[in-house]
Order: sequence, then C-alpha cells, then structure tokens
Amino acid sequence: MIPKGELFKTFAKIGLLGFGGPAGQIALMHKILVEEKNWISEQRFLHALNYCMLLPGPEAMQLATYIGWLLHKTWGGIIAGLLFVLPGFLLMLGLAAIYAQYHSAPLVAALFFGLKPAVLVIVVEAVIRIGKRALTSPSAKKLAALSFICIFFLNVPFPLIVLGAGIIGYIGRHSAFKPKPPGEKPVGHIPSTIDRMMEEGQLNHASPLYARPLGTLFDWLAIWFTPLLLSYHFLGGSHIVSQVGGAFSKLATVTFGGAYAALAYVAQMELIPPADMLNGLGLAETTPGPLVLVLEYVGYLASYNAHGHLFGVMGAAMAAWVTFAPCFLWIFLGAPYMEQARHNKALAATLSAITAAVTGVVLNLAVWFALHTLFGKVEPLKQTGITLYKVAQPDIAAIALAILAAVTTFKLKWGLLPTLGLCAALGMAIRLV
Repeated sequence: MIPKGELFKTFAKIGLLGFGGPAGQIALMHKILVEEKNWISEQRFLHALNYCMLLPGPEAMQLATYIGWLLHKTWGGIIAGLLFVLPGFLLMLGLAAIYAQYHSAPLVAALFFGLKPAVLVIVVEAVIRIGKRALTSPSAKKLAALSFICIFFLNVPFPLIVLGAGIIGYIGRHSAFKPKPPGEKPVGHIPSTIDRMMEEGQLNHASPLYARPLGTLFDWLAIWFTPLLLSYHFLGGSHIVSQVGGAFSKLATVTFGGAYAALAYVAQMELIPPADMLNGLGLAETTPGPLVLVLEYVGYLASYNAHGHLFGVMGAAMAAWVTFAPCFLWIFLGAPYMEQARHNKALAATLSAITAAVTGVVLNLAVWFALHTLFGKVEPLKQTGITLYKVAQPDIAAIALAILAAVTTFKLKWGLLPTLGLCAALGMAIRLV
C-alpha cells in the first residue's frame, strides 16, 4: 500500500499543475499515476474514468477521488479530492476579490478585453471536441440540435433538458441510442500497485459486499447540506449566500458535461452580468484545478455585489462546498457497484442521449459568449415565448483577437496558456496604447 505521505505529495503536485481543463488534468493524472508511478493500470484508470464521465460534476476531480479511494479507502479519496481542488480554490478566491475591487480599472478592463475572445475560442473547441465524441449517429445530432433550440430560443431549464434526453435515450436503447460494445486494450506486464493490493486482499473496500450505502449516503448528505442549513437559519432563505447554496446544490445534481454545461445553467439564473461571467471563465482557464471553480467566482461576485467582501468570501466558500461535496458522495456511494453496472445497456443508452443533449447546451454557451464578446451590446427580445437577440455594432478589435486565437488554437496547435497570454497582451496594447 502507498504511504499516505506519498499520496499527499503526489496529489498536491497534481493539484498545483492541473492546468488545461479536464482534458489536461486527466492527461496529467495518466502520466503520473499510470506511466510514472504505476499505481493504477491502464484498464482500471479507464474504467474509473468511464464511471466519472457518467456523473454530474467535474470528472477529473472525481477521478482523483476515485483513485485515492482505491489506494487508501475513504480518507485516501478525501485527501486526493481536496488536494486536487484546494490550490485552484485559494487562487480563484484571491482573483475574484481582486476582480471585484478593481475590474473597472483601465488595466484590468484591458486585460479581460483580450482574454474574452481567447476564451470564446476555447469554448468553441470544447463544442467540437464534445461533438466528435457524442454525436456519432443522426439521432444524437438531432437531439443536440433540439437541445440547443430549447435552451437558446425557448429558455427551457437545463434540468428538464437533461431529464428529457435521458427518457429519449432509455426509450431508444434498442435502436437510435443502442450502445456500441466498449473496447479495452491491455498494456504492460508489471502489476500496478492497486492490482497487487487486490491480489493481497487489500481491496475489500472496493467490493459491494463491504459497502455501507445507507451510512455513506447519510454521512455525505449531512456534510453537503449542513452549511446550507446553517446559512438558511442565520441569514435567511432570501440572503444571497443561501440562494447561491440552494441554486448550486441543484446544479450539482444535473451538471453533466462539466463546467461549460454548468455555466449554461448558471447563465439562466442571472446571478451576475454576462460580461462578468465570461471574465470568470477566463480566470478559471488560467488557474489550476477544475474549470467548475468558476462557480466559486460567481458565488463570490454575486455575494460581494449584494453585501461586500466578507459575504463574498462566504458566497465563494458556499459555492465551492455545495459543488464539490456531492462529488465525494457519488464516488464513495457508487464506485463499489460500478463494476456490475458498466455493461448495463439501458444505462449506457440513457447517458449517451444525455451527452448528446449536453453538446447542444454547450453550443448554446458558445453562441451566448460570442454575442457578448463580439458585439458591444446584446438585448434579448422575447416574443410569444421565443427569445431572440438584438445586437449592436460588431467590435472589430474583438473579432480580430478571436480570429487570432482560432488560428493559434486550431492551426498552430498552441497550448492554452500561450494563446491566453498573447490575447491578453494584445488586448492591453489595443486598449491602453
């Protein structure tokens, strides 16, 4: 068994270096945990990842928790999950406070003017990446288009879209959304640490026979909701901190599709202005940890706008708590049973349809960001239940920066940070010179 000190150092390193969103973080964990340390085999890593992809919330953080749980039971999962999030949480808290205080300063405004077009291209890339994986059939493409129409033009709540897609997938499990058999490719002949633990009888906690489902459910529901109940008791249900906790607790159960899908849902809540929302995603893209830490930023800014910095910190902490506490519940409750369920065709078809619908939701986010980035002003026009948009004159400089970011991302294959850095520098030059 891996010493807890080594587990701590390894996941602290992953938390500090976890830039690049879920794709970069999963690749980093694969490199360190599979290739370098051989703590977990390729097959087990992919199996854990497949389970985490089925869950609401940040899949990379859940994967870290899953692997930590395999290595050192519940406390191992808690250590791995917390260290994956903590560096980014602290950095985002500081950045949110600075932004709230100084975002109207010319230098900060110029910085975010350059970041916005780059973030827009990153979101477009996410749409393409998710679409290639999810839209593998005509039925999936039609469902994605229907999802986009529902959320963009009809303002249908995101949870209803997820529920409807799941029902469609279940109905079509024998036809339109019939899952393909998964393929697995074994690598290497040296048993991993976890494989050796299984041979030596040290993985009993990974068996459903040793699971405590009711105890786990009760414990983590209490951990999840205690801060929210305290906020309702002492601050009242109408206080912004309580509203953030309640709204993001609901969000934690439906955020299939990661941070981009979560932002599409948050945008419907109108907790902060669209420009601030886009700036928050820009900050999240430049910090380690899950992109969904942007919700911490939203919680801070919404609470700060209402009551100042102290409540801003409380709003950020509440947002982070109710976002990440459920992730531990999903892993500790469901992981022991997932081996039995991973070949369930009905479940696979349901989740395939949900993933297709999420693609349409993320496309909605890309269009929403594009309107607010490339045009000076956007006004929604609601007519007979359909929402259309009136836009002002295009911002030529923003369009030029977006084209440049697209070239560096898609043509030159630059990484995330160089693209963001170049656009931020050019944005400051355009606005300040």
